[in-house]
Amino acid sequence: MKRPEQTVRPSVNSGTRASNEPKHEREQRMSRNARERILNRVRDANRDREPVSHPGPLPEAAEPPGPFGEAGRADPVGSFENCFRAAGGEVVRFANEEAACRWLEEFAGGFESASVCTGVPNALHPALPGVPPSEAALGVSLAVGAAAQTGSLLLSSKEGRRSQLLPPVHLVWVQAEDVRTTLGEALQACRKDLPATLALHSGPSKSADIGQILVTGVHGPGRIIAAILGADGVRS
Repeated sequence: MKRPEQTVRPSVNSGTRASNEPKHEREQRMSRNARERILNRVRDANRDREPVSHPGPLPEAAEPPGPFGEAGRADPVGSFENCFRAAGGEVVRFANEEAACRWLEEFAGGFESASVCTGVPNALHPALPGVPPSEAALGVSLAVGAAAQTGSLLLSSKEGRRSQLLPPVHLVWVQAEDVRTTLGEALQACRKDLPATLALHSGPSKSADIGQILVTGVHGPGRIIAAILGADGVRS
């Protein structure tokens, strides 16, 4: 006997919708659902908590104590040098560019190659073959400022960050007049021409992530020299 024909109707369910749904729409829907689940958990956790009032505006910053107060203002270069040396950095001072060039000629003799940032004046380029930062023995840059309060050099990304980070030794030129007493003052002085990134270099790269053992030169140069131009006297 011939069986009567049966009409099979497709069932409409979430699986059918998912299969017919464009991929990008499905991903957006799943992302919204996940976000809503997370927010609901946060709302549930905070439902019985008492609200906390806003603490109000931050208090005005107090004048830094010790050598960063009035004594630091009298000699910001000296205060910067003390902090920078305490963090493992080296400092040399030069009364003028001529003295700096004489020192650079002798200093560069210990290296085979260099990578120089774009902002360094030609007179302060070492007489070394120029190579990519990843291959250079020496990196040379020009700081846009420095802070005595933290012993930090302010370096602009416009100079080229790779030359500041990849060579094992980093020579940084900085004008004595650009050494400010506090970090806030140093940052304020850079506001007119802010780069995409303003880095603070406060000595050689250090890390103690593994076994709490301090190691230098892990994430950047293991040796950094701040060469201050226009400062009275030379201390190396």
